[in-house]
Formats: sequence, structure tokens, C-alpha cells
Amino acid sequence: MTSRTFVASVVEEIIAPGIQRLMTGRYFTDLRNGTLSTSRLQGFALQHYLLNVAINKGFTLCMAKNAHNQELYDLFLHAFTEEQTHPDLMKRFGLAIGLTDEDFDEALPIFECQAHAAAILRGMFLGSPAESRTSALVNESMVGRYAAEFDACLAGGEYGINDHDREFFTVHAVADQEHTALAARVVERYCTTERDRRVVEHAARNMVRFKLAKFDGIYDAYE
Repeated sequence: MTSRTFVASVVEEIIAPGIQRLMTGRYFTDLRNGTLSTSRLQGFALQHYLLNVAINKGFTLCMAKNAHNQELYDLFLHAFTEEQTHPDLMKRFGLAIGLTDEDFDEALPIFECQAHAAAILRGMFLGSPAESRTSALVNESMVGRYAAEFDACLAGGEYGINDHDREFFTVHAVADQEHTALAARVVERYCTTERDRRVVEHAARNMVRFKLAKFDGIYDAYE
């Protein structure tokens, strides 16, 4: 099995079913039905904002960590450049649905979201390049899908969020397709041994579980 075939199998057998489970879960079922509470929308905005801030800081540290490897340094520089505006875009959405600057300043991560963020950062700092980018492969795949769902649903009459305030979702629905493809190429490049493959499969399965738990956690924490 080539590295490309292996990564394709991870996407098909682990990530795609995870996306299906996420999109048929409580959070997105309510969103599509127009019954998702404002509190749960606000909870997503606050928790995802905290994650975006943490990831941007992680990218800057990964640039320093990989300064000796031009390929990886450039990868994390590109990732930071792409992501650096995303906390502000998420905050813009949150303000549009009734949150305040103080809400963002005072927000704390709920358990499931803190675990999800910790898993991402652990891969960045302690994982191999293949393991680290497996985290990106899972998250970018899932974010791209649910961003498109948010974008379509929030434009509707039940929510009525305008294009400007939905920009976070519009951007991610498109950009994360490119980010997913880039992550896949890096995993293919650095997944060269049987152990690498076991690590990648393990990381992918765990990250899918963390992502599903994140939305269950938001659903339960915000009514």
C-alpha cells in the first residue's frame, strides 16, 4: 500500500464516518431544523474562538520548533498566515448573536473543548510530522463540512445572519478544502513506516472522537 493509498483509506474509513456522525448529531440536527438555541450558538462561538487563539499561538511555536526544517517551517508559517484572522472572524459572529467583548475576555474552555485543544497542541509539539498533520487532516475535513452547514443554515429565516457576520463560515467552507489537501500531502510525505501508519490511524481515530465530544459538550454546557 502506498502512502497516498493509506491516507485515502484513513479519510474513507475513519474521517468520513466521523463527519457523518457529527452532522447527524444533536447539534447540527437542531441547527438544520432551525431550533438550535442562541445560547448553543454563542457557546460554539466562545469555545471556537478560544481554540483559534490557541492554535495560532501553537503555529508560532511550531515555526520555532521546526526552524531547522525549511519544509515544515514554511508549512507552519503558511498555516499561521491562513489562520491568524480567524479569531476575529469568530468574534464578529459572536457579537452579531448577542455576545460582548467581555464575554470573550472572560470565557473559559469547557472540559470537552479543552481536551480537544490539548490533543491538537500535543500533536503539534510532541508528535511526528505525520501525527501532527493527521490532526489537521481530521479537523480541516470536519470544519470544512460543518462550516458549509453553518453558512447555509444561518443565512435562513430562523437565524438571519448576514453575509458579513457569517464570513468565518463562508471562508472555512472553501479554504478548508485546500487545507485538507495540504495536510493529506504532508501525511503522505512523512508516513513512511508501519509504525507511522499505526500512529496516524490512532491519531485520526482519537481526533474524530475529540471532535464529536466537543459538540456534545457544547450542546450540554449551553442550553
